[in-house]
Amino acid sequence: MATLQATNLRKSFGKGDKRVDAVCGVSLTLPAGEILAFLGPNGAGKTTTIKMVAGLALPDEGTVTVNGRNPHKDSATHADIGAVLEGSRNLYLPLTARENLEYFGVLKGLKMRDAVARAGELITLLGLDDKADTRVNDLSRGMQQKLAIGVSLVHRPKLLLLDEPTLGLDVEAAEAVKELLKSLAAAGHAILLTTHQLDVAQEISHRVVIIRKGTIIAEETTESLIRKFSGSTYTVKFEGALAETQRTELSARGVTVGDNTLTFDGEPAQLYGILALLAPLTITALERGKADLAQIFLKLVKEGA
Repeated sequence: MATLQATNLRKSFGKGDKRVDAVCGVSLTLPAGEILAFLGPNGAGKTTTIKMVAGLALPDEGTVTVNGRNPHKDSATHADIGAVLEGSRNLYLPLTARENLEYFGVLKGLKMRDAVARAGELITLLGLDDKADTRVNDLSRGMQQKLAIGVSLVHRPKLLLLDEPTLGLDVEAAEAVKELLKSLAAAGHAILLTTHQLDVAQEISHRVVIIRKGTIIAEETTESLIRKFSGSTYTVKFEGALAETQRTELSARGVTVGDNTLTFDGEPAQLYGILALLAPLTITALERGKADLAQIFLKLVKEGA
C-alpha cells in the first residue's frame, strides 16, 4: 500500500467567466522510502494539490488517502502527516530547540514524558546536541530549518510535505539538510518535495512529477527522465597537435575541432572511426553530454508536454 495515494484530484475557484481550474485530474502515488519532487512554475497548481493532500482544502473531485485513510473524512489521518511549508515559521523563536520539540510533541498528542524522550531522540538525529538548549532566535538559518523538519517529525508521521527545505541556506547548511532528507527516506518516510531549486530535486529525489496549468505533463524516475533527455553529444579530449590531414578528415565527419578537444553530435558507433583518426595522439577523456533537471523542466514547461 502506498503511503500517499491521490487520485484524479480536481479543484476550481470562482464561477462563470471568473472560474479558474487550478488542478485538473492530478494523481500521485508515493510509497514509503521515496522522495518525490513535485515541480512546476508558479501558479501551476502545486500548492492547491498539497493543500488537498494535507486535508486543508476539499477537492471538487477525486480522493486522497494517507496510509490508507482519508484526511478529509478521518481527522486521525493528520497524525500520519508532517509538514514544513514555510521554512522555520512553525517554530517559537524565544524557546530553545529542545523546548520547541517538547512543546509541539505535546501539542500533537504525546504525553509529556514521551515528548521529552522524543525531543532527545530528534536532537541527536538532527545533530543539534550542542545547541539543544539554545534559543531558536540564536540558531543559524540552517539549524532552524533542521529543527523545523524535526518538529514535523515529532509525532512520527508516515508522510512529509516539504516546501523549499533548502531555500536561503548556505552550502554547508543545505548539504546537511539534503543528507537529513535522504536519511529520513532511507528510514521509511515518504517525502513529497516542492522546490524551485532544481539541482536539489535532481540530487535527492527518486521520482519527478512536473505539473503545468493544473495538469501533470511528466512523471518518471529522476534517473530515467535525465537519461531520456541527455543528448548524443560527445566530447573527446586529447594531448598533442593534430595534423592538417586529421583536421580535414575529422571535419568531413561532422566533428568540431578545438584546442585539444573534439565535439561530435551523432551515433555512438561512429565514435570508433573518429577515435581511430586521432592515432597516435593520447586520448585523455571521453565524455557524453548529460542534461540536467533544470534544462528538462524548462523544455517541458515551455512545450507543455
